[in-house]
Amino acid sequence: MITEKKSYQENLKDLRENLGTMLPKEALEVFDNDAKHLHNHHKSILKLQVGDKAPDFSLSNATGKTIRLSDLLKDKRVILTFYRGTWCPYCNLQLSHYQKSLNEIHDLGAELVAISPQTPDESLNVKEKNELNFEVLSDNGNIVARKYTTVFINNDKPVNTMAELGFDFDAHYPDDSRELPIPAVFIIEKDATVLFAKSLGGDYRNRVEVSEIIDTIKTK
Repeated sequence: MITEKKSYQENLKDLRENLGTMLPKEALEVFDNDAKHLHNHHKSILKLQVGDKAPDFSLSNATGKTIRLSDLLKDKRVILTFYRGTWCPYCNLQLSHYQKSLNEIHDLGAELVAISPQTPDESLNVKEKNELNFEVLSDNGNIVARKYTTVFINNDKPVNTMAELGFDFDAHYPDDSRELPIPAVFIIEKDATVLFAKSLGGDYRNRVEVSEIIDTIKTK
């Protein structure tokens, strides 16, 4: 029997229940308060809107190969998703959620690419951890992210709380800037025109549903 894929929001409910049993209550409150703070302080997220031309870029993938946006666009539309890092459970959930619909995305003539400021080694980790079959690129210094979405400096409190839980935030990145992109998704046409641009805001717990991406590709 074929079962319906869960939506991101349905998966998020399961994740929240798991985090509630895995993390100390005080730690989860720190992370949740951070998400609420980012939501309240970042209202205008996107740097590109529908109809704009997407800036070209070249970034290293998980094995060190250079991937150029314009090369990908020669054959297919490209879906770009900007995420925070391997350590972020919501990013892992989103990427895994998208992976489950990757065959449908490919059948619709599109390619999926995920971008974060992590090192290539960490990009490889996120691919292996979530069994991803799409490109995961390293945007050192958030050079590309700044042209597409908002970049901010991660607060000390969540970073310190991560350290107390045994996670070294800085080890995931090639610098100590602690800058992160606010998650956002773009669909780029072959002529580099932005077909779709969306972020659910600074609250990184919320992400764009893959069904919305697929519906957009199907109807436009």
